[in-house]
Amino acid sequence: MSSDILAKVATAPPPQDPARAPAAPRIVPRPRAGQWTAAVLVLALLAFAAQSVVRNDAFQWDVVADYFTTASVLRGLWLTLWLTAVVMVLGFALGTLLAMGRLSANPVLRAVSWGYVWFFRSMPILVQLLFWFNIGALYPQLFGVRTVNLLGPVTIAVIGLTLHEAAYAAEVVRGGILSVGRGQTEAAQSLGLGRWRRLRRIVLPQAMRSIVPPAGNMLIGTLKGTSIVSVIAVQDLLYSVQLVYHRTYQVIPLLMVATIWYVVVTSVLGVGQHYVERHYARGSERAR
Repeated sequence: MSSDILAKVATAPPPQDPARAPAAPRIVPRPRAGQWTAAVLVLALLAFAAQSVVRNDAFQWDVVADYFTTASVLRGLWLTLWLTAVVMVLGFALGTLLAMGRLSANPVLRAVSWGYVWFFRSMPILVQLLFWFNIGALYPQLFGVRTVNLLGPVTIAVIGLTLHEAAYAAEVVRGGILSVGRGQTEAAQSLGLGRWRRLRRIVLPQAMRSIVPPAGNMLIGTLKGTSIVSVIAVQDLLYSVQLVYHRTYQVIPLLMVATIWYVVVTSVLGVGQHYVERHYARGSERAR
């Protein structure tokens, strides 16, 4: 037996030098002529569109530059930002209460919360604003004060947009809470944590991973949606440029002023949303 083992060892080929080992075959990706052709066409169309915008005298870029930072436009921009912030804070505060009602074991709270979400999601925001704007026809006085004096255009805009926003915020918050595994709540219960403490310390921090992306989209949508308050004479960004071009008849350049400001602000909000998402996604697959 030992002689056979020695014979096999003697006849075995010597180990190969790793430096002389044959290289692995190189994988060459399959050429994708169609994708490159489509990319070239898209770039050509973008270049043509950019050139037409820059060189088209109808845009009157000198007028855009003159009005871009005027006092009236900046006041309208400030009101738009203020209105967006107030509506988002109040909308999500009310929406969180509605979401808790939808998840409550009380059937009355569930029914009322569901009815609120159903009603305000079914009614167009423009109809809501016009309804509140004409609320004096139904209630000439509220709390002993004339409705016209109590509810000005800005107050009506805040009420209408907040009620509309809360219906969507409720579903965003409810979806985020439902995304947290039931085992997390059961583990917190076993530690003796109360209901509100479980919600604040265990459920909501994990639910924010699912809440932040749609909430960021709602924030940007609300910023752009505030332009609808111009129909009730609230001097937001759009209404401010409308006042100017009704006087100067320079419609296109003034609309470009509003458009550029909306693009700038939404871009800044998009960057902020990215970092907030990354903060709440720490330790998960999405953070890598």
